[in-house]
Amino acid sequence: MTAIVEVLTELLVIFVAAKLGGELFLRIRQPAVIGELLAGILIGPFALGLIGVPGHEILEFFHEDQTAAREGLSLVLESVAELGVVVLLFFVGLETRLSDLLRVGVRSLVVAILGVLGPFVGGSVLMLALGYPSMESIFVGTVLVATSVGITARVLRDVGALDSREARIILGAAVFDDILGLLMLTIVSGVAVTGELQVGRVLWISVLALGFTAVVGGLGALAVRRFFPPLVERLQVEHAPLVVALALMLALAALASAIGLAPIVGAFLAGMALAEVAERYHLHEQALPIYTFLVPFFFVVTGARVDPRLFLQTETLWLALAVTAVAVATKALGAALGTLGFPPRSMAIVGFGMVPRGEVGLIIASIGLSLGVVERPLFSVAVVMSMLTTLFTPPVLVWLLRPLVARRERELARQVAAGESR
Repeated sequence: MTAIVEVLTELLVIFVAAKLGGELFLRIRQPAVIGELLAGILIGPFALGLIGVPGHEILEFFHEDQTAAREGLSLVLESVAELGVVVLLFFVGLETRLSDLLRVGVRSLVVAILGVLGPFVGGSVLMLALGYPSMESIFVGTVLVATSVGITARVLRDVGALDSREARIILGAAVFDDILGLLMLTIVSGVAVTGELQVGRVLWISVLALGFTAVVGGLGALAVRRFFPPLVERLQVEHAPLVVALALMLALAALASAIGLAPIVGAFLAGMALAEVAERYHLHEQALPIYTFLVPFFFVVTGARVDPRLFLQTETLWLALAVTAVAVATKALGAALGTLGFPPRSMAIVGFGMVPRGEVGLIIASIGLSLGVVERPLFSVAVVMSMLTTLFTPPVLVWLLRPLVARRERELARQVAAGESR
């Protein structure tokens, strides 16, 4: 078996495990995403080892270098997973018009700011109170700032709540949250490496991030309305609208990543721009098979990063539970306060929708480990926190959203009945 066959076999195992896990949880009336995450933990390198463990052929390809082989295999799996979450947020963007986000723009910004300040202060104060050095404490606070909107977006879409006011606030806040989180990471990393605040670098990244979001978000829809129809109607390639849409998705995801933002921000903005023509060219229907195939890879690979053995380390576990409690409480409360005046259930939906840290928390924790700011035990704490907030959020969100979705379904049924009576 060649190295490429071994990689394809791992992708097959991931896909089948995702579908089996999703099917199981759908049968017990829970979101498929929970089954996909748990499937990843089960088949991952820290449990059954069905994925993420280089076999003979991959080791031979890397000249028996275990470290290089593991990193090479990890790069392949994480690239496919990243493509999955890019497609997910692109699809979410297709169902979100710029006008919808602008109506909740101020709310989203307030939610993002409060959802960043609360966890940063709460995490830093907790670690300082426990006697940790100031730089380690601040970095843990920075890890708590992160939000992984991919998990929330999947739940919102699965329950049919993507077009709700709460969903629009969460998605808008996620864009602002990513920019604010990037700036805080830049500040803390710069101080950790050089011992001083790099004001010039922070200002430059601020201009790039805000400029990219404003230009693409503000002018994207106008550009699509003007240039997309004549372009795709002139092309001879099969499924031209989908081809151009996917190219735009990848281009903006890559550009966002080059600036330092998460690729999903670029993908979401691409989808939002194309929302203006999505119905005309049936982009949802054309992209759905791609969504169905790629998106589960992200959740299984995210689950596979979790080492269940961390729960056996008593000291690490108790600290992780304390950090997780602060992470959930400060993010949910801070984000919910940004929607003050809304019904309590709506405030809770927005608050808990911002809670998952997912892969974003893991990335920031990895940066801290590579810079030498945090040691392995604190890195493990960040991993457990990211995992627990990721697993904890979907069932809570589903419970909060069910009455909202049921009420909207009843209103729709009444409207249909009223139309038929005429």
